[in-house]
Order: sequence, then structure tokens, then C-alpha cells
Amino acid sequence: MKFTSIKKKLTTAAAISLLAYLPMQANAWGMIGHRVVGEIADSYLKAKTRKAIQSILGSETLAMSANWGDFIKSDSTYNYLYNWHFVNLPAGQNKEGIFNFLETEKSPNLYNKIIDLTAVLKKPGSTADEKKLALRMLVHMAGDLCQPMHVARKEDLGGNRVSVLWFNEKSNLHRVWDEQLIEYQQLSYTEYAKAINHPSAVQLYNWQNTSLKDCVYESYLVCNKIYETIKPDSKLSYRYNFDWVDTLNEQLLKGGVRLAKMLNDIYG
Repeated sequence: MKFTSIKKKLTTAAAISLLAYLPMQANAWGMIGHRVVGEIADSYLKAKTRKAIQSILGSETLAMSANWGDFIKSDSTYNYLYNWHFVNLPAGQNKEGIFNFLETEKSPNLYNKIIDLTAVLKKPGSTADEKKLALRMLVHMAGDLCQPMHVARKEDLGGNRVSVLWFNEKSNLHRVWDEQLIEYQQLSYTEYAKAINHPSAVQLYNWQNTSLKDCVYESYLVCNKIYETIKPDSKLSYRYNFDWVDTLNEQLLKGGVRLAKMLNDIYG
């Protein structure tokens, strides 16, 4: 009995450790950020696209659907989804190197699973359950795509191992970009979306006519700049927000515009 009890405790501890590890790379933007992306995307949907989405999600809005990909981590049945949220890219690569990596990397990741999910949603024979999962994950992952630390380096778990202080609170680089910069703005997701959803005509055209590979590469360039300006145990506060809030807002806005483009291409 004692041996069985100890074995169960060790198994439970191992499972908890695994779950604690997996989400470290899989969270992106936090709830507010993902909802901002979904809310912005909703404003650019074509009527046909909106109708198709409602046939799958019912009354569930894109903003509310956007966090399903994180909520479902509470169900171990969906553990296989964890590495769909990111693609670890090696440092020091040019555009050709990144494109080659994306083309040759076969393990499930943010880039190749977006392609797969799009195919599921386009396929006439996909079941209602397959479509719902694919749509919810695509909405979520379009947000992940524009979170720079989701194309970051494997060796530091996408910035999770880069310790920093955020207003004197222990944190890490990934968490700062996932949640803390966004939460610092003190806006609801609807207020945030309304505040930043003002792209220029040039931005709108460029962002709607960018390939998926280019989207990854753009985030990679931002990620590299973030790494360049940070040192382990850096003290981040007002100045960091001042220096990066415009980039943060542009990434969120890009995410919304590009999500709408993905959906309009599928259904429009």
C-alpha cells in the first residue's frame, strides 16, 4: 500500500511538472490580448465570412473564442495542442534561413498547424466538431503569430528563462510580453481594440497581402530587437513601456487584421 501510494504521488508530481512546463511556451498575449485581436478581426469580416463563422460557433464571438486555445489546457485530452502555439526559431537567421526552416521543420508548430487548420476549415467533408476546434484554434493562433516571443529561441523557452523584474516584481521576458505590458495599459479588451484599430490605408493593404511566412519573419525581427535590448535580471518599468508600447499595439493590430484576412480567404 505504501509503495502504491508513493508511486501515485510521484506520478502526480511528474504530471504536474509536465503541465507546468508545457504552458510556459504556449501562453500568448493573455486573455485581454487575444480578445483584442479577435475584436479587431471582427470589424474586418465580410458578411459571408461572418455567416459562416456563426454557423460554426453560434453566438460565440471571435473575442470570446480567442482564449479557448488556452482554456483547454485544463483538459489533458488536448495536451497534443501545446506546441501549436509557437515555433522556435534559431537566432541569427536571415529571411532565407527562416523560410527554409519553416519549409523543412516537420514537427507540429505555429506555422505548419495554421496551414493544417486552414485546410480543415476549407474541406467540405470536415465534421462540425473538427471545424469548431480548427476555427477556435486558428483564432487563437493568429494572435500567437504576432506575439514576438512565440517565434523566440528554444534554449530559453521563448524568453521564459530570461528573468527580469517588472516594476520590482519577479517575472520573465515571455510573461512581460504575454500579459504585463498589456495589463499595464489598464484597458478592457473592447477599449483597447477601439483605441488602436486605426490602421492607415497602406498598413491595411500591406498586412492583408503578407504571406504566412512573412508574418512569421516580421515577428522574428521584432523578437530579435527585444532580445537585443534586454539583459538577464533587467529592471523594467515605465521606460520599457514607453519604448515598446507602440510596437505592442502594432503587433496586436496586425494580429486582428491578419486574422480577418485568413477568415475572409477561407469563407469570403
